Amino acid sequence: MRIALLFLVCFFLCGCSTQNLKGNSKSSLPNILVFYKTTGYYHKSIPEGLRAIQKLGQENGFKVDTTKNAAYFTPDSLAKYKAVVFLSTTQDVLNPVQQTAFEKYIQAGNGFVGIHAATDTEYDWPWYNQLVGAYFESHPEVQNATVVVQDKSHISTSFLPDRWDRRDEWYNFKSINPNIKVLATLDETTYKGGKNGQQHPIIWYHEFDGGRAFYTAGGHTNESFQEPLFLQHLLGGIKYAIGK
Repeated sequence: MRIALLFLVCFFLCGCSTQNLKGNSKSSLPNILVFYKTTGYYHKSIPEGLRAIQKLGQENGFKVDTTKNAAYFTPDSLAKYKAVVFLSTTQDVLNPVQQTAFEKYIQAGNGFVGIHAATDTEYDWPWYNQLVGAYFESHPEVQNATVVVQDKSHISTSFLPDRWDRRDEWYNFKSINPNIKVLATLDETTYKGGKNGQQHPIIWYHEFDGGRAFYTAGGHTNESFQEPLFLQHLLGGIKYAIGK
């Protein structure tokens, strides 16, 4: 009788321990914040992008919060996240106090992901220019072009074809940070309107000011966020920004 009672007690305790472990595992999922404030052009693909990133989070073990409210950029709020995604933000989106909070957030070892118009953002904030890697200058009409994948050692490009043909709005850039690590370029002979020459960066990453930054120029169209390869590419960039 005593042996049976002892067995039941042990079984109960083990069951409680397993439940607690499961709970801890769930609560320890990394969080990311997707920020999509615009004060200039508003991309109609933003809602598609938000849905796609939330789905990536559900399927790949990270939580996704979204906001267009810049007041959320405070030290306490940002401390909840391993990475912040700027999803086609445009023009001036943060005030000086919020900018300082974001700088300190990156300096604390966190990550940043810029998608498409993230380079059309904060032209009067030199630190941001260095973080995102370049500023938008111009673009031709939406059309097909060939992305030349130059570096497959990165989680965002390891699975891509050497020459990746896709349809999007292809940015020309200015004020390019020379320290970015370019993962892919555009072949300007495959479309009309390119202005950056033979080495036209289109996807890059780098370590910056204590943190990590990844940028992909794709994402203008709704269809971008339905393309399996683009979504896997974006997931790799997010994982890089989150870190180990």
